Amino acid sequence: MDFLIEDLSSVIRLAVAPVFLLAAISQTLNVLSTRLGRIIDRGRVLNRLMANAGVEGKEATPTEEALWDEEQYILSRRGRLIHRAIALCTLSALFVSLVIIFLFVASLAELRIGPGIAFLFAMALLCLITAFVTFLREIGLGMTTFRFGEYSIRDQRKRWQPPSPGPSPPSDPPPPEPPQS
Repeated sequence: MDFLIEDLSSVIRLAVAPVFLLAAISQTLNVLSTRLGRIIDRGRVLNRLMANAGVEGKEATPTEEALWDEEQYILSRRGRLIHRAIALCTLSALFVSLVIIFLFVASLAELRIGPGIAFLFAMALLCLITAFVTFLREIGLGMTTFRFGEYSIRDQRKRWQPPSPGPSPPSDPPPPEPPQS
């Protein structure tokens, strides 16, 4: 019985690292769901703007309607990317959970399933990496719609600089020249 307890304690020590990974994945899922919620909220605001255009006696210009439509299209793409990242993170968490379970099962039943556990862990990391890449794509897409006034975040123009000082105009007119005789 003592051997089993020592064995079990070593398995628990091995399972600690995947548990920390599970905690990190859950934090990532929290961030992703918050972003998805914000995308949905912005889509609802745009839907209200489009529905109320013309109701209050103020018609939306064709330019405004085109901008709203373009933003809704980008929001739908962002939503799909975030949804995909959430699915990949969830799949990663499932793989990590299976790794933890199989670590215990292999220890208790004295099974030699190390390669299977390694495969599951590799799949978990692959899903997590793909989720992060998908998240990065969503962030890039989100940057295309954010603006500072007339400037996009991706605007490559140089910063505004004050005009360079040229020859300064004289403050006092030059004295008149003496008459020539």
